[in-house]
Amino acid sequence: MTEIRYEGIANKNCPNLERYLVSSKRAVPAMLIFPGGSYEMRAEHEGEPVAKWLNSIGIAAFIVNYRVAPYRHPVPLEDAKWAIRMVRHRAEEWGIDPNRVGAVGFSAGGHLASTLATHIEDGQPDASDPMHQYSTRPDVLVLAYPVITMRAQTHSGSRQNLLGEAPSKQQILELSSELHVSNHTPPTFLWHTENDASVPVDNSFIFAAALQRHQVPHSIHTFERGEHGLGLAQWNQEARIWPKLCENWLKVRNFI
Repeated sequence: MTEIRYEGIANKNCPNLERYLVSSKRAVPAMLIFPGGSYEMRAEHEGEPVAKWLNSIGIAAFIVNYRVAPYRHPVPLEDAKWAIRMVRHRAEEWGIDPNRVGAVGFSAGGHLASTLATHIEDGQPDASDPMHQYSTRPDVLVLAYPVITMRAQTHSGSRQNLLGEAPSKQQILELSSELHVSNHTPPTFLWHTENDASVPVDNSFIFAAALQRHQVPHSIHTFERGEHGLGLAQWNQEARIWPKLCENWLKVRNFI
């Protein structure tokens, strides 16, 4: 059964969660959903349809309405950290296993999810704020045609909205996720289309290469044709298989 509720104030000036819970006698896994939109907006087709698909395979879903332009880094990342801590903090209330909380991101939302997964803050058991007792590390990571780098192969609109027109070299390096992969980065599923004209497929390749160097379990799938922003890709004869491939991978990871 799907339940939709807001956690936080549902306006552009405050991050909030849309909850899609699953009725179960046992604690279920959960996924945070980060829709794309060039850090300028959040694409609806990468939100609710994805949540309903996750519910159908037994995963509770939370659409993260993170702040976008005119907000810049580090605001979206702080929103993402708030979201994963909130889900773990209220896991018992929402029927969720706090040790099975993943993140799925699309396009610029994939950049945010990968940033969350490579700029991890460990939980502090003695923190006075109970939210900060929880880690910000996703247990698994799913990236759909993600923006990964802020360097040459980036999506210029996402970089400008996140870092401004003239970001410093330090900012560019800090927000290039491929440079921050470690053996603590969560297992990752990636997919991309080879002829993506907005976000080059090289973004997925360089992240997968970094995962390989650090021996992080991962699965990468590329499809020959398909425009950027396919979402669940129901109308793409080749790429529409990705949700099933992802489901199978999550089962192998014992996430579901």
